[in-house]
Amino acid sequence: MDKTLKNRKLVILAGGYGTRLSEETINLPKPMVEIGGKPIIWHIMKYYSTFGVTNFIICCGYKGYLIKEYFANYFIHNSDITINLEKNSIEVHKKKSEPWNITLIDTGEGTLTGGRLKKVKDYVVDDDFFFFTYGDGLSNINLSEQVHFFSQHNYLALITGVKPPGRFGAIVNDGPTVLNFIEKPEGESGTINGGFFILKPDIFNYIDDDFTAWEDKPLKKLSSDKKLGLFIHDGFWQPMDTLRDKNNLEKLWLNNSAPWKIWD
Repeated sequence: MDKTLKNRKLVILAGGYGTRLSEETINLPKPMVEIGGKPIIWHIMKYYSTFGVTNFIICCGYKGYLIKEYFANYFIHNSDITINLEKNSIEVHKKKSEPWNITLIDTGEGTLTGGRLKKVKDYVVDDDFFFFTYGDGLSNINLSEQVHFFSQHNYLALITGVKPPGRFGAIVNDGPTVLNFIEKPEGESGTINGGFFILKPDIFNYIDDDFTAWEDKPLKKLSSDKKLGLFIHDGFWQPMDTLRDKNNLEKLWLNNSAPWKIWD
């Protein structure tokens, strides 16, 4: 645990439809798709909490009530209990919960990513910085190193660059400064947006409304203002965009070789 990250906040996007994973998301919001019996959003939160981040703000949308129900019942689902139907009482025996504070915000079903982020402004506006990520990707990024890097520069936002196969758009950078974005370069892929951001509240000035995609105008304007930094992560990174991705993550977990599992 990094004591300097205690009480820091993580905002998680959890409102999209997940259409490319329709086999699972027809009944569930994408962040609730399970890896090893736990929703992927739990894996993300567990990873951050090992660094000391235990305050979470979840931007809900599509089937957000299922995320709310999961965490509302988390204590009961993860503890040994006795239920007395006659007395309408529940006795908890072994508590197996997490020291997490979770705020769940309905950000609308049709809201785009930037709009979702702006809807939780009041919960982070007084922080000098906060973490921000998508609810469908896992990594073993060193958050302590990322924060240290961020503190050494005058950026308003820090993006994590990763290098997966070349089916994604790429970042054009000059050292740690983002200059531009290009769409799906041919051949070997360049550096792409892996999520796992660090943001200062001033970034809200770059988001217009509900119909603003975070990955479009805000990031491009931040880069043109030279206020967007790049933290390169050469380790594990895997989004869960398709059923194949989901199965790959499941295989890593079941084989006890999940790189993001850094807790006991």
